[in-house]
Amino acid sequence: MRKIFYLSTCSTCTRIIKELQLNDSFEFQDIKSNKITTEQLEQMGKMSGSYESLFSKRAMKYKSMGLKDKSLNENDYKSLILEEYTFLKRPVIIIDDNIFVGNSKNVIAEVARKLIIDN
Repeated sequence: MRKIFYLSTCSTCTRIIKELQLNDSFEFQDIKSNKITTEQLEQMGKMSGSYESLFSKRAMKYKSMGLKDKSLNENDYKSLILEEYTFLKRPVIIIDDNIFVGNSKNVIAEVARKLIIDN
């Protein structure tokens, strides 16, 4: 499976898609218009090792909802991501059995290496 969970209005996601030259061999899911399902999130959680690793603490709502002052557990992270798409750390790229979460230079470099190896 090759899939990317992204936000079409996010300039960083758009830049990464272009930079990696992701094509129609990938399934694209805009998480704003096509919400993440519980099953999808559970699969991502298993692949990444935790829901916290998928959770964006940079989201504006993280501070405005006072979440930074609370002690959150895995169920909280899962519920919040399902409730509000902006809490998913973006992009999430799945290539076969590999998951890549976020937009750090290291993560994007790992995706690029995986794409080169696979081609």
